[in-house]
Amino acid sequence: MATLDDKLLGEKLHYYCSSSEDEGDEESPSGAGGSSGPSKFIPEGELSQWDGQSANTGPKGVIKDWQRYKQLERENRDEQQAEMMTLAQKLSLTCRTDAEDQKAQAQEEAIDEDLEALLDDEFLQEYMEKRMRQMMDQATARRKVFGCLRDLTDGEDFLNAIDKEEKHVIVVVCIYEKESPGCQAMIGCLEALSKDHPNVKFCKILASSAGLSKHFKVSGVPALLVYQGGDLMTNFVRLTDTLGEDFFVSDVESLLLEHGVLSQEEPVPDIIKNSAANDSDAD
Repeated sequence: MATLDDKLLGEKLHYYCSSSEDEGDEESPSGAGGSSGPSKFIPEGELSQWDGQSANTGPKGVIKDWQRYKQLERENRDEQQAEMMTLAQKLSLTCRTDAEDQKAQAQEEAIDEDLEALLDDEFLQEYMEKRMRQMMDQATARRKVFGCLRDLTDGEDFLNAIDKEEKHVIVVVCIYEKESPGCQAMIGCLEALSKDHPNVKFCKILASSAGLSKHFKVSGVPALLVYQGGDLMTNFVRLTDTLGEDFFVSDVESLLLEHGVLSQEEPVPDIIKNSAANDSDAD
C-alpha cells in the first residue's frame, strides 16, 4: 500500500494492486468535483536549457535577458571593428601619396620612350641583322669544314675515312687510275668542288691501292662512291659513259646535285642581302 510520501514524490509501485475498498477510502473530500491525481515529479536533469527567451517575468528573468542582450551587442561591435580594420588595411595598401604618383608617372613615361625607341624601324633592322649574322656564324662553326681533296693511300685508310667520320658528314670517294680516260679531269673537278662545298669530305684513291680487281681498274674508273654514316648512299661507275672523257666542274656538280649528294648553298637571308647592297651603294 502506497504511503503519502510515495504519492507526493510520484513514485510508481509496480507491486501495488489497489482494491475497491482502498479506492473507496481514498476518495477526495471534494466529492463530485473529482479527485486530483498524484503530483508528477520532474527530475532536475530533464529541465530544458534557456534559449534566450524567458517565460519568467520576475527579477531573475529580466536580469538574464539583459545580460544576453549586452553579450550580443558586444559580439556585434567586435565583428564590426574587425571588418573596419580589414578595410583600412586594404585601403592603406592601395593609396599613394602625390610624390609616389608623380614618381610612378615618370617611370611610365620613361618606359614609353624606351618602347618607342625599340619600335623604331632602323633600330629593329640593325638588331635583326646582327642577330641573323650571329645565328649563321654559330651554325657554320658547328659544321665540320674540309675544303680539300684528300688522298687515301690504301684500303685501311679508305675504310677509316668512311667509318671514323661523323654520321652527318657526306664522304665522296673517287676511284681512279692515272692512265685511264677521264680520271685526270675528274680529279681536277673534285679539287674545285671541295673548295665550293667545304662541308663535304672529298677523297681519292687508286684502284690498285684499294685492292680492286683488274677488270674494275680497266672498265670501272673513274668512279664515285658516296657514303654517309658508314653506309653507301649511291655510286657512279665509269662516269665517262655519262659525262664523256672531257667534262667540266659544272657537269660533275650538276650530277651530284641531281642525286642529292650535294646541296645548294644555304640561302642568305634578305635582311643581310639588303644590308650588303646598301653598304655597296654607300661606298
